Amino acid sequence: MIDSRRLQALAAVARHGSFNRAAAELRLTPSAVSQQISALERAVGTAVVRRSTRGVELTEAGRVLTETADTIAAELLTAEREIARLAAARRFTVATFTSGGQRILPPALTRFTAEHPEVELTVVESEPEDSLPLVRAGAADLALLYHFETGPLPMPAGVEWTPLADDPMWIVLPAGHRFAGRDHLTLAELAGERWVHGCLSVGEMLEHYAALAGFPVRTACRGTDYQFAQSLVRAGVGISMIPEVALTADASGLTAARLLPPGPCRYVGVATSRRRRTDPLVGTLLRMLHETVGALPAAPLTAA
Repeated sequence: MIDSRRLQALAAVARHGSFNRAAAELRLTPSAVSQQISALERAVGTAVVRRSTRGVELTEAGRVLTETADTIAAELLTAEREIARLAAARRFTVATFTSGGQRILPPALTRFTAEHPEVELTVVESEPEDSLPLVRAGAADLALLYHFETGPLPMPAGVEWTPLADDPMWIVLPAGHRFAGRDHLTLAELAGERWVHGCLSVGEMLEHYAALAGFPVRTACRGTDYQFAQSLVRAGVGISMIPEVALTADASGLTAARLLPPGPCRYVGVATSRRRRTDPLVGTLLRMLHETVGALPAAPLTAA
């Protein structure tokens, strides 16, 4: 195998026509350069230079090897530049809950990636209780999350909460339901209904508010996906309480009415590390998320 260092020595000799000047460029002794050339000749089995009183000239084999050396040097330079580019490329990680990742995040990320094509973006699907440790540990630059409690969400040390939007609850019903056509409903009116849960925490809150309204919850399904829950409602399995952001865009066979108080409401916001809050990329995506939320269309399901 030809040693690239010996090719480098040959290329220097070719440029200068002298072992001494090649040695000065390479910061070696003339003897060391001569040894490199001799070793190269042994490796290829033929002479690569001709020594004369006028200096050093390349043989035909030496010219072939010099061209190869130039090609290798160019490829190495390209590789070095690519490695430098990769090292300089910014990696940015966003954690998000599922329904936020379906309706809020995509429009913001479309603009973000168009404005910052050099950024290597990673999105992690994660529930809020799992996203906050990611932000605190620096594994996520920003987390889109939600909570149900009124007031600010308690944050771990070093993490800040920025509210984005209130996410009111809707009652999703089969299109042929007796309450189809209603703009709003109270939980008390829904006593006796069977319920399909798209989130375990929503199911727990429903039981709390249903108890306040004086009726027990009849559960048809305890699921963890709002889209699945709405498909079961469409099939007539029951009704469901769904946050507005998670309402399906497919209105066929469904209708929805706004849930009036008393009842839960979901609050959507962003968690960021205080250390990264001044990062321009964090500020840019935060601004784009605010703009996206402000431009969200009305609830995709409307009263029939």
